[in-house]
Amino acid sequence: MTIPYFSRKRKESMMTSEATLTSKGQVTLPKELRVSLGLEAGAKLSFSQLSDGTVVMRVKHRKLSESAGMLTRPGQPSVPLRDLRR
Repeated sequence: MTIPYFSRKRKESMMTSEATLTSKGQVTLPKELRVSLGLEAGAKLSFSQLSDGTVVMRVKHRKLSESAGMLTRPGQPSVPLRDLRR
């Protein structure tokens, strides 16, 4: 199985890896792919099959509270989640 993907950090680059499907239907994602996507044990993934047979794998979205602080820039003050509610 070949798993092509585009990294969020470098959209112009593409990595191709191979993985083997076990008799139990399990696949181990290559370490480089897990590291690049920031995946840890227990991460949720979704798979979509396009009409041409291409399979797209996406990391499932996290809760907003788990994403706190991801959009800050160096030197920018953080805003508590409770202050975002109106």
